[in-house]
This record gives sequence, structure tokens and C-alpha cells, in this order.
Amino acid sequence: MTGKVTITTHDEGKHGEYHARLEGHDETGRLTWVERDGVRVAEHTIVPPAIGGRGVAARLVERMVEDAREEGFKIKPVCSYVVAAFDKHPDWADIRA
Repeated sequence: MTGKVTITTHDEGKHGEYHARLEGHDETGRLTWVERDGVRVAEHTIVPPAIGGRGVAARLVERMVEDAREEGFKIKPVCSYVVAAFDKHPDWADIRA
């Protein structure tokens, strides 16, 4: 990974986003979610090409996983990237809905 990635959360109650900024770039990567039946459904991971290929999407998913463990919610992966990330991390099974 090149440059520092800063992740911020934007929680609007029943929906929200994680935003990733890569040091030295104006573009923002996003992971969007909605809450359904107490579960956060990870819907989309979007990383602009200018900051792609640097682990930004992985950091977004990792932050959501960290928050799930700290805040006690489950994640339902719907976005293909998030599904693949969960499949690669069997240690995340405890928070997968």
C-alpha cells in the first residue's frame, strides 16, 4: 500500500457509509450499508480508479468488521467484494449474518 489510508464513518441510523481517503489524493472510496432487521447489509464498495489497487477496499471492509465486533452488530455481505473478503476470512464467521 502506498500512502496512509484514513477511514471515517457516516452513520445515518438505518444506513451509512465508510469513507476512505488516501493521503495525497482527493478521491474517496466508499462502502455503503443499510440496516435490515438489525443486520447491516454491506451493499456496495466503490473505489475510484485513481486510488485503486492500493488496499483501500480491504481497509473499508476491515473497518466495518472492527466496528461490528466493537458495537455488536452482524454484517450481511451482498457486495461481491465484501462476499469475497468474508470468504477469505473464516475468522469473521462470528459476525456474518
